[in-house]
Amino acid sequence: MVEITDEFMRGELPKARSYAAVFLKAGPNYGSEGARAVIWEHGRRNFELRAAGKLALVGPITDESGYCGLGVFSTSLDEARSLMDEDPGVRAGIFTYEVHPWRSFPGDGLPYREA
Repeated sequence: MVEITDEFMRGELPKARSYAAVFLKAGPNYGSEGARAVIWEHGRRNFELRAAGKLALVGPITDESGYCGLGVFSTSLDEARSLMDEDPGVRAGIFTYEVHPWRSFPGDGLPYREA
C-alpha cells in the first residue's frame, strides 16, 4: 500500500465535492404484473442520465435488504429528487427512494474487474 501523509490528506480534502446519493427501495408495486417492463425503462433512463453527466454511478443492490439500487448523482439534492420523481419505476410505485448528501472526489470511479 502507498503511504498517505497528513500533508497529502490536507491537500486532497479541499478537492471533495457534494453529490446526491440515492437509495432505491422496493415500493408497494414491486414484483407486480408488468413491473419488469417498467424496470427496463427505468434502466434505459439511467443510461440516459449517465450519458447526460447527471448520474455518476448507478447499479442494483442484490441482497434481501429491501434496497433495490444505489445511484450517485452529480446534481444538487433538489435536482436529484426532481429526477427521481420522474423516474418510471417511482411513478409506477415499483420503487421508492431516499436522497442523502454525499461528498467525494471528482474523478473517482469504480475499478474494472472481471465478473
